[in-house]
Amino acid sequence: MPESVSPDEVFPGGGNHDPHIPAPVELPLEGPEEMADDVGLRTAIIRFVVTGAGSAVLDFGLTMLLQYGLHWDPAYAKALGFVLGTTTAYLINRRWTFRAEPSAARFVAVMLLYLATFAVQVGIYAAFENLWATDNKLMSAVSFAIAQGTATVVNFVVQRAVIFKMK
Repeated sequence: MPESVSPDEVFPGGGNHDPHIPAPVELPLEGPEEMADDVGLRTAIIRFVVTGAGSAVLDFGLTMLLQYGLHWDPAYAKALGFVLGTTTAYLINRRWTFRAEPSAARFVAVMLLYLATFAVQVGIYAAFENLWATDNKLMSAVSFAIAQGTATVVNFVVQRAVIFKMK
């Protein structure tokens, strides 16, 4: 450790941290514990889209790897991709987009929402994959975009209007 950096700067909270155990990574949270009213609709949408885009890359990458690389059924591949993508999105959106501390009630509400959008998204993806009647990567990307777009709109509206307004 360079001499110009004190352990208190690296590990806030005092000398209680064992330097051999990595500190947990936390996304910064500024402001009050509950959803900040100063996060306007436009800002929230931009943050939600940026987070969703990154999560969609994870979702899409895993879906394509499983479907085309490991020859999984498209519905199963999309299901696992969805779980990875939505879990990542929830963790980032909770802290950055909606600026909220962890809450058991919120977590349960988001999991129920994700369960509903999981069924919608996987169903839409599988329906379009069957509609195309061809094993084509471009058409799989179109199926993915339609399913992802539908789930994104539903997730944003419900999370902003209901879930992250919960105390």
